[in-house]
Amino acid sequence: MSEAFRVEKDSLGEMQVPADALYGAQTQRAVLNFPVSGQKPYPAFVWSQTIIKRAAADVNRDLGLLDEKLAAAIVQAADEVLAGTHQSQFVVDPFQAGAGTSHNMNVNEVIANRANQILGFALDDPKKPVNPNDHVNMAQSTNDTIPTAIRVGCMWRINELLASIDNLAQALEAKANEFDDVVKSGRTHLQDAVPVRLGQEFGGYALAVRNDRERIAVAADRMRRLGIGGTATGTGLNAHPEYHQRMVARLTELTGQPYRSAGNLFEAMQSMADAADFSASMRTLCITLVRIANDFRILSSGPTTGLDEIRLPAVQPGSSIMPGKVNPVLAEMLNMACFHVQGCDLTVSLAAQAGQLELNVMMPIIAHNLFEMMHVLIGAIDAFTTKCVVGITVNREKALGWLAKNPILVTALNPVIGYLNGAAVAKESLATGKSIKEVVVEKGLLDGDKVDELLDVRKLTDGGIHGTGGGGG
Repeated sequence: MSEAFRVEKDSLGEMQVPADALYGAQTQRAVLNFPVSGQKPYPAFVWSQTIIKRAAADVNRDLGLLDEKLAAAIVQAADEVLAGTHQSQFVVDPFQAGAGTSHNMNVNEVIANRANQILGFALDDPKKPVNPNDHVNMAQSTNDTIPTAIRVGCMWRINELLASIDNLAQALEAKANEFDDVVKSGRTHLQDAVPVRLGQEFGGYALAVRNDRERIAVAADRMRRLGIGGTATGTGLNAHPEYHQRMVARLTELTGQPYRSAGNLFEAMQSMADAADFSASMRTLCITLVRIANDFRILSSGPTTGLDEIRLPAVQPGSSIMPGKVNPVLAEMLNMACFHVQGCDLTVSLAAQAGQLELNVMMPIIAHNLFEMMHVLIGAIDAFTTKCVVGITVNREKALGWLAKNPILVTALNPVIGYLNGAAVAKESLATGKSIKEVVVEKGLLDGDKVDELLDVRKLTDGGIHGTGGGGG
């Protein structure tokens, strides 16, 4: 049986649309024109574009520009979309016409047709009173609603993203406290270095994550600057003089997020710098996360032929051929997620620089990648935190064993025996397998008790100068 259609009209003429679809002719043209990825818009993009329509209906009604009955129907239809009721009706591929006109019209048409149903009109009724352009899109343009929707959509999940980062930092801090008494070999250049405490390593990870969280929060705050009301080119043509400020206030009320005016509506339309900055802050977090994940893989390597200083939770078998093998799969997952996010950031940066004159027409792909970045980061960080970090244990025996063999402990003797003597001791220790203490005593550089005093490894992790009366000795 062939699918039933109805006929809708737009400025190019008639278009067959699936009979029960809430969208109309412009959306259907986009579906036919852009069969690219098979993906649909992120819920954040639908939600943010819809809440702009809802706010505009309120504002235009209050300004006496939109009939109260039509406004009420638009608000009700928008509220249904905001609740996720009609998500299947948003069908435009992320790779679409520049600026996002197709996405904007998809939202306009769905809200308009649903509002008409609420008012008692059938989808194919030629007398439908609510028009997607004249009423749902009143005082708006794709050119000011899409950049506003990008900003509002990112703020929809910002608290969720920040909470995920906070949970990771807290888990790392808890491990820093738990492991604070474990003294181990430090390593620089992947070579033996002076001792550190495992808790100090984890404390460094925790603060790095906290710093990246701060960077994201600062960048997110700039995303709260809205240019809604600039309409087509930033002049505000066809919008009431009070529309911009009222829209900023209404969006603040509806979302619970503190928005403010961009100040210059031309800049808000021309520039995607705030979006690029927000993207870059997430990229920086990924740099930190990849580094931490890689450290976990190194520290847990082995177990018999690697460092094996920490043990990551065993969450699944690691090999289809090697029985008993367990791999650091959560760290590997985090790496892949972060590589993907960093790729998305490159797309955002390239698209942000591609703006021309009064508009950046690459906004749809900026929106898609920002929402993708947030979605992937939230899921990846949550999984890494709950399934990996919180379950990490320490192999104290192995950590102490490696430390006992570390010839670089001689560094602590530099203030007493000198750098050149220290280097000779380290070389002989490596060549003979003798301990630092044995070599130092044999050379007559210090007696055994003094070596023991100076090589108190726990004290060495507190810094200072040892053996000369300086701090830390």
